[in-house]
Amino acid sequence: MIWFHLLVVLLFIIVGARLGGIGIGLAGAAGVIVLAATGVPTSSEHVPWDVIGIIMSVICTVAALQVAGSMDHLVHLTELLLRKHPRQIVFLAPFVTFLMSVMCGTGHTAYSVIPVIVDVSKEHGIRPSRPLSIAVVASQVGVAASPISAAMVALVIALEPLGVGYLACLAVVIPTTFIGLAVGAVVAARQGSDLKDDPVYRERLDKGLVRPSAAIADDYRPARSAVPSLLIFLAALVLVVAYATVTSQEVGIISNPPMSSTLAIMTIMLTTAAVICLMARRPTASIASQDTFRAGMTATICVMGLAWLGNAFVEHYEETISAALSGPLQALPWLAAVFFYFAAPLMFSHAATTKAFMPLMVSLGLPAVALLASYPAVANYYLLPNYPTTVAAMEMDDTGSTRVGGNVFAHPFVLPGTVSIVICVILGFLLAPLVV
Repeated sequence: MIWFHLLVVLLFIIVGARLGGIGIGLAGAAGVIVLAATGVPTSSEHVPWDVIGIIMSVICTVAALQVAGSMDHLVHLTELLLRKHPRQIVFLAPFVTFLMSVMCGTGHTAYSVIPVIVDVSKEHGIRPSRPLSIAVVASQVGVAASPISAAMVALVIALEPLGVGYLACLAVVIPTTFIGLAVGAVVAARQGSDLKDDPVYRERLDKGLVRPSAAIADDYRPARSAVPSLLIFLAALVLVVAYATVTSQEVGIISNPPMSSTLAIMTIMLTTAAVICLMARRPTASIASQDTFRAGMTATICVMGLAWLGNAFVEHYEETISAALSGPLQALPWLAAVFFYFAAPLMFSHAATTKAFMPLMVSLGLPAVALLASYPAVANYYLLPNYPTTVAAMEMDDTGSTRVGGNVFAHPFVLPGTVSIVICVILGFLLAPLVV
């Protein structure tokens, strides 16, 4: 029955991908019903409640920042930076999206930066697909490196039995992902022909389909609450990391903490959202109307449905899967990165991929170094051009340079993204033994 149930899982993942958006999670839940009806038991333990709680609380805080005007201010600062150094946009754009994702724990912050990248690129005759490709990749890799992301929490929980704590995970993942993206930016800078030589761009230009770049607003003034709210949020990030540090086994300052790091992230983030709204004098009800909130809640449902589907299948057939995979993976532990690389675009979630498969890898007896080094591969959302940030980049690039070619893998995100992940993993195998 394992092959039948695997077919069911893949079928509902494909159906969810075709539905798009929240339909991915809804299809996952429908798949759980089919599994349960055909002999796969399921329980509430298969639902990643801790991951869902992290996503909800962090997204709530990011939406509060949007209410306070902080996100608009960050976008304005990004525009100033890119317009001041337009020739370095292929390197500065991913730096900005990576930093925003690390800070906010979500890649949805990239939506507001994409139009700026397109405009600055067009103004200076730079092919927009070059900075867009690596910037979108960086926004997803940054989520994997974020200290408040659900994926990082899922990683820490999975590796705790191996003696790897929160600080060790951050110490390996943040520098390796940053360097990996820098290498990926070098690759992206050399992708495709120059904009003026692109036949699709020239055709769109002749037809008047390329919009003129929007000029920067001279009279921009940040909202009164924008900067203070951003400072409050940064203080909350420091508090999260500090709490995780003093309660970690590595430091051991507090041996019996009042709550786990996971619960601390949730409570600190939700409290921060309330403080930001109070300081900005905006009703907390306005949080639910923000674009980031809607995108985050969609992601929550997607994670719930897909992780539930994957966890139910994996747990039921854990012995069979272990017997099939243990030999190759123990002989070549780096194959875990390959596994995550191909699982991530199907699961549509860093957190769902990590939650579903990292504990399985631990049960197979893989060394902590290999799992920690392989972890960034869960950020491979760009292999298929159907993830929301990827789609947004292609739709917002009116030059037509960011497009899918003759097959589903022929798009500008694959090469720089794959190179970034490969470099991340290689560096992880070099750095992790020094930290773990």
